[in-house]
Amino acid sequence: MSDRESTTAQEARIMGNGALDGAVVAVAGAGGPAGRAALLRLAEAGATVVGSDNDPERLAEAVDAARYAHGGATVTGETVDLLDLNSTRAWAARVEKDFGRVDGLVHLVGGWRGSETFTKTNLDDWDLLELLLVRTVQHTSLAFHEALQRSDRGRYVLISAAGASKPTAGNAAYSAAKAAAEAWTLAMADYFRKAGGEQGPTSAAAILVVKALVHDAMRAERPNAKFAGFTDVKDLAEAITGVWEKPAAEVNGNRLWLTEKP
Repeated sequence: MSDRESTTAQEARIMGNGALDGAVVAVAGAGGPAGRAALLRLAEAGATVVGSDNDPERLAEAVDAARYAHGGATVTGETVDLLDLNSTRAWAARVEKDFGRVDGLVHLVGGWRGSETFTKTNLDDWDLLELLLVRTVQHTSLAFHEALQRSDRGRYVLISAAGASKPTAGNAAYSAAKAAAEAWTLAMADYFRKAGGEQGPTSAAAILVVKALVHDAMRAERPNAKFAGFTDVKDLAEAITGVWEKPAAEVNGNRLWLTEKP
């Protein structure tokens, strides 16, 4: 392939002629830095993007930014209480009704609490993290799994942390919550595997693993910090779109590492 042909192919993929062209992707936790980057990249890849967040102002800013950056892209936002299963199911039903299909759910709902030592762990931190990191995964997966299975390219993408595989003493609650979310997602992957039968899965549940995330505002606040091993939210967004570039059987039930394995 010539350089010109290669450039043309790359441009075509970026302009929406790739695996995400015409796809409908929901993004939970779309108002944060990672969510904003994901909305931008998914829209750039040709997807119709439907974001949700519990902060309507932050969500509106993220949606507007994606629309402005990619004229003609369909990017919408809705405030949804992901801690309420019925509300989450109603959101999933609206997305499928409004756009005719659902090809992805990207789960970016986050939160962190830690302690100086294991013995100083505050179990109130677990109560909060169980809601943010586990309950929201349960609700989005239960709400969207049938629509994703109906898709010819359905993907459920969980963002997790390396600490789930190797917890540290001061991160017991956080690591345990992340590990629980991973286990729940892997159970969903088994559902997709079994639904695919001998032909193999057409939809997939995958886990992207980072050490931690970094974005431009963090670098501006701490210009001398190294952020060693951190994943930039733009690189995370690129990895999210990459889950659709691979066959479902290749990503289903797998942890895709964006940092070194502990």
